[in-house]
Amino acid sequence: MLPAEKLAELDRGRVWHPYAPMPGTIAPLPVASASGVRLRLASGEELIDGMSSWWAAIHGYAHPVLDAAARDQLRRMSHVMFGGLTHEPAVTLCDRLAALAPEGLEHVFLCDSGSVSVEVAVKMCLQYWRSAGRPAKRRLLTWRGGYHGDTFMAMSVCDPDGGMHRMWAGALPRQVFAGLPPAGFAAGVDPAYDRSLRDLIAAHADELAAVIVEPVVQGAGGMRFHDPGYLRVLREACDEHGVLLVFDEIATGFGRTGAMFAAGHAGVSPDVMCVGKALTGGYLSLAAALCSAEVAAGISRGELPVLAHGPTFMGNPLACAVANASLDVLLDPAAYPDGWRAAVGRIEGRLRAGLAPVAGLSAVNDVRVLGAIGVIQLRHEVDIAAATAASVRAGVWLRPFRDLVYTMPPYVTSDDDLAMICAGVMAAVRAVS
Repeated sequence: MLPAEKLAELDRGRVWHPYAPMPGTIAPLPVASASGVRLRLASGEELIDGMSSWWAAIHGYAHPVLDAAARDQLRRMSHVMFGGLTHEPAVTLCDRLAALAPEGLEHVFLCDSGSVSVEVAVKMCLQYWRSAGRPAKRRLLTWRGGYHGDTFMAMSVCDPDGGMHRMWAGALPRQVFAGLPPAGFAAGVDPAYDRSLRDLIAAHADELAAVIVEPVVQGAGGMRFHDPGYLRVLREACDEHGVLLVFDEIATGFGRTGAMFAAGHAGVSPDVMCVGKALTGGYLSLAAALCSAEVAAGISRGELPVLAHGPTFMGNPLACAVANASLDVLLDPAAYPDGWRAAVGRIEGRLRAGLAPVAGLSAVNDVRVLGAIGVIQLRHEVDIAAATAASVRAGVWLRPFRDLVYTMPPYVTSDDDLAMICAGVMAAVRAVS
């Protein structure tokens, strides 16, 4: 292994980290290994991972079932092209995803990352209307506060003003934006906002290919929760005015909010749904765009009767095998004796109790918890370096951003470790208050 000093030197000079300048100004922590919910640093320190590696490692690290699936698949084949060929891991995974997804999502397009799944979903919608002889329907509607990834079409439906992609205004396609959905998971549907959504969709129906939103939880755009009733409003309005509906479940899928998919809180199905992140339990990059039979048939009736998209590593057998293993664990009573819902519910209860004490701090604007998501929103921007240092001293890894200190722990996190995560969150908040 490289000496720590050499590793840091090379990292700073060669490696461009996400959302960071080059060369870096904040030295990242070198991780030597990970197991369970703990990251072991090269220094020998251990940190409880309060982030599930950006919300993906829902079963923790070095899980024996996922490790075994990866080893077994490596003995068979690590990759084979998906054009003209197929294999059992991908076929099985697509069948299982369709069975788990909201009703009507029958077809699965596998891709490499969450951002790419959004690109594929948008391409599906645009091609559906072009195939139907309505090429003018090529804009997208969303609400402010959203985040859908870092590729170009995905950036175009992120928040255009407050989001991290605002610098690209003028270079991105101009989409239609509704106001922020009113806050609160159980706040009820605000009649005025309901009406404004319906009116905006009606006014732009002739040019809208689709509405795309993150259901129930807006993630990297601000960690905001909204009432599931707004998803029903969108479904009704899209049906009334001939607009497709896309749910981006990349962050919320596979149980994070307390439902398998956040759409389940509303009991509605979109026409297209994106999944990623936790799909492989955080082991490998894999995502998917699922669509209805009508969307697929519409594309297939067009002048170009294929979806013209084909990533080199589409349907990667190794990733698909691990994804199947992750679903096995999620649904296995041996892994979650009372079921994954109970595990997420237990985390929700511990986060509510453990984060409540910071609500009284003058610097804290809001404390909110839903499923295995705990959020502290401050009244000012977070000093990320100071907040991170404080949580690390408390033995917890967090990744604050903007005005937020938050946690999304793995579902296997014990009560004692949840108490430490809450202490780490509170240490980070106090350090920057």
